[in-house]
Amino acid sequence: MALIKSISGIRGTIGGKPGENLSPTDIVKFAAAFGSRVLEGKKGRKVVIGRDGRISGEMVSSLVVNTLRGLGLDVIDLGLSTTPTVELAVAGESAAAGIIITASHNPKEWNALKLLNSHGEFISAEEGVNVLERARKEDFVFAPVDKLGGYSQDNSWLKKHIDAVLHYPLVNARGIAQKRYKIVVDTINSTGALFIPPLLKALGVQEVILLNEEINGRFAHNPEPLPENLSGLSALVQKSKADLGIAVDPDVDRLCFVCEDGSMFGEEYTLVAVADYVLGKRPGNTVSNMSSTKALKEITIRHGGTYFPSAVGEVNVVAAMRAVNAVIGGEGNGGIIVPDLHYGRDALIGIGLFLSALSEHKNGIRSFRSRYPDYFISKNKIELRNGIDVSAVLDKIRKKYKNHPMNTDDGLKIEFDDDWVHLRSSNTEPIIRIYAESSFETTANNIALRLMQDIREFI
Repeated sequence: MALIKSISGIRGTIGGKPGENLSPTDIVKFAAAFGSRVLEGKKGRKVVIGRDGRISGEMVSSLVVNTLRGLGLDVIDLGLSTTPTVELAVAGESAAAGIIITASHNPKEWNALKLLNSHGEFISAEEGVNVLERARKEDFVFAPVDKLGGYSQDNSWLKKHIDAVLHYPLVNARGIAQKRYKIVVDTINSTGALFIPPLLKALGVQEVILLNEEINGRFAHNPEPLPENLSGLSALVQKSKADLGIAVDPDVDRLCFVCEDGSMFGEEYTLVAVADYVLGKRPGNTVSNMSSTKALKEITIRHGGTYFPSAVGEVNVVAAMRAVNAVIGGEGNGGIIVPDLHYGRDALIGIGLFLSALSEHKNGIRSFRSRYPDYFISKNKIELRNGIDVSAVLDKIRKKYKNHPMNTDDGLKIEFDDDWVHLRSSNTEPIIRIYAESSFETTANNIALRLMQDIREFI
C-alpha cells in the first residue's frame, strides 16, 4: 500500500513486497543504516527504544532490537511506552540515540520508526539524508559473535516521566486536586491507557473514566484526535456528567479536550490555552508551525512576547524555538513543547499545564474556552497518485494568486486579508494537506474548497 522514507524515519503499511510496504526486510535495512550511523557518531553504544500499542509493534520491535544488537549496539527497551517518554529516556540514560516504533495518528495497518539523536530529539535533515543513503546502498557491517550488543528492559520511565511533570514548576497539582475533577479519557487502545490514568491520579484528579482502554492496537475509531473521531468521548463526558474529556493519539504526543457539555475545546486551542498560562507566569517568545491558528500570535503579543512561525514538523518547530529562545511552542494539532522539560511534543506535560490553568478558572472548561477567539480552521486533504509533481502544482497556484502575500518556506501559504490557506505535502502520508483559517466557518471552508479545486485542475 505505501512506504514513505523521509529524513525523520521510515513509515509504511505492514505486509506486502519489500520496498513497497513496511516489510521486515525494510525494517532491518533501515534500522541497520541508522545503527551504523550511531556507531560512527561516537556518542556511545546505548540505544533506547519504545513502542506504542499497535498490532505490529511487538514484531517490529523485535526486528529493530536484534538488528541493533547485530551491529554491536546495546539496547534499552522501554516496551510499551510513549513518544515523549522515549525522548526523555534517551537523555536520561545518556544514550547515543533512540527509536520510537509508532505511526502516530495513522490507522492500525501502519507502523514506523522515528529516529532520535543523543538529546532525545528528532534527527536533523542532514542526518536523515545520510541514513536514507546508507539504507539505499546497504552500507552497514554487522558485528562478529563476540561483539554482539546487549539487551535490557526498563519499565521505570513511566514513573520518571510522571514525576518530571509533577515537579515542573508551573504544574499546580494542589490546585488541580482542590477542584476534585471527574475526567473521561479516550486512550484509543494504545499506551495512553498505561500513562494517563496514573498521571491524573498523581495530579489529584478525583475520578478517571477510561474509554477504549484495552491496549490491542485495534483502534476503536480513526486514531487521529479530531472532532469527527471523538463522538464517543463527547457522549460519555455528557452521560457521566464529567468535568471534561481528554483525548490523545496512539503515541501520546498529541492532546485535545472535550468540554463538559460535549463540545470540542478545539485541538488548535490546546497550545493556545497552555501558552496563555505559561506566558502569564514566564513571559517570552513562542513558536508554532504555519498551519496553526493565528490565536497563538495574538496571545503572545498580548503578553509582550514575539511570535515566530516555522515549517510544519516537530524538528522544524524545535529548531525555531531554539533560535528565538521560545518559552513555549508546538503545533496546532495538539502538540505541546515545553523546552525546559524537553524539546518534544508531550501530552503528559500538556495535561499538567492545561489542568493547572483550568484550576485557576472559577467556572468550567466551556467557560474557560470562551476566553479565546473562535477562529475556524478547515482541515482537508487530497490523496496523491504516484508520479504527481507537487512542486509544479504549487507553482501554478502561486502564479494564480501572485497578488496576495505568500510564504513558500513550507509548501505555499497565501494570505487573504485576515484569512489564510496553507498547502503542503504531508511528511507521513501520500497526500496534499489544505488548511484554511477564518473568523467564519463558511469562509474557511470556501477558501479551502476553492484551493482544492485549483489543485485538482492543475493535477
